[in-house]
Amino acid sequence: MRIFQWLNVVLSGVLLCLLLVPAPASAVPSECENCHVKISPAMVKDFNRGKMAKTLTCDVCHGSAHTSAADADKAQLPTIATCRRCHPEQATQYLDGKHALGQIALDAMPRTHQQPKAFMAGQKGCGGCHTLGLADAEARKSENRQYYKYGMDCQNCHTRHAFSKAEAAEPEACQTCHMGFDHPQWEMWSGSKHGVTYLMNRIINPENKDRAPRCQTCHMAEGNHRVMTPWGFLAVRLPEEDAEWMGYRTIILKGLGVLDPAGNPTARLDVVKAGKVARLSKEEFDAERAKYVAVCEQCHSPNFVAENFKNADQMVKEADKVFSEAIAIVAGLYEEGIIKQKEGQPYAYPDLLTFYDVDTKIEETLYEMFMDHRMKAFQAGFHMNPDYATWYGFAKMQKDLVEIREMAADMRKKAGK
Repeated sequence: MRIFQWLNVVLSGVLLCLLLVPAPASAVPSECENCHVKISPAMVKDFNRGKMAKTLTCDVCHGSAHTSAADADKAQLPTIATCRRCHPEQATQYLDGKHALGQIALDAMPRTHQQPKAFMAGQKGCGGCHTLGLADAEARKSENRQYYKYGMDCQNCHTRHAFSKAEAAEPEACQTCHMGFDHPQWEMWSGSKHGVTYLMNRIINPENKDRAPRCQTCHMAEGNHRVMTPWGFLAVRLPEEDAEWMGYRTIILKGLGVLDPAGNPTARLDVVKAGKVARLSKEEFDAERAKYVAVCEQCHSPNFVAENFKNADQMVKEADKVFSEAIAIVAGLYEEGIIKQKEGQPYAYPDLLTFYDVDTKIEETLYEMFMDHRMKAFQAGFHMNPDYATWYGFAKMQKDLVEIREMAADMRKKAGK
């Protein structure tokens, strides 16, 4: 009898606890789901598993003009302005960073508009990552957006329709764009001691996974959506106090078309400024560098941090030394008339931003040296990945230089020079 009395007390206590604990909020009902649960059920499921479903309905982002399959084209597609209504701080930060300028960088390339439409505007190639900066509905009226209307900035990390903050905070959220040939940050980080430690602890000790940094730890410190780096994408800065290094840099800037062959600034400098592709003053570079130093010093001593940044900077210099010699060799072939200036090419000088759209093997090798091997030497140096810096970066650059020297000699011989 006492056992039954005891069970009765326990069950009564459990029932009381359940009554006192608030029930989880249910999703706000939406008429849209009546159709979409049939034609795109995973979309509905994703939205209802996210936090926004507790307070928002579909029309908040997509408008209310679309009411049936017959008028699906009236459904508004979100922009940054849509997200900004609820997330003003994050939107402001993002628009001040380099990610929001991705389309500017893409449009600045001299051969962008000669590429297949599906490749660029259809987001099956470069446009898949670079079609950014969709600030408002007006931006959707561009030619490329008329060709392919889907996609917008925020959902690249907070994937639709769950828009998960936890998902966006994991390093894999960055992997789709920051990997591979010319911007291999994923490979650099995931194979570094930082990356290996984080990924291992995420499995074996998830409570302490943040004992090592992930992408967001350094590049989005304290959740700041303004993503910017001191060296920028091209690993160039101005001015350079080291005179020897500035000599290498000048040749590289000519190859980028930012300076003409005589060393004078061109219109491309304005594009570099608009796209925030490089830091163009010492104060600007130092301000960005200081932010990363502060993050690193949360785990490492000031001396350790200073030494590692110094050596990473010096790796850029050593890469620039090899790269500038290769550019100068190809530039010499232009000067001698062995390589002809092409239609639309602004100067009789190698144009690095034409990438693979070149006519000679020696320029193809120079392009790979620039976009693949120099990039890996640069990125590996700052992401603490010595194997990549060596065998996929600096060693490959040395190999490229040998090949470029030999090809130049053969081309001169064939030309009778």
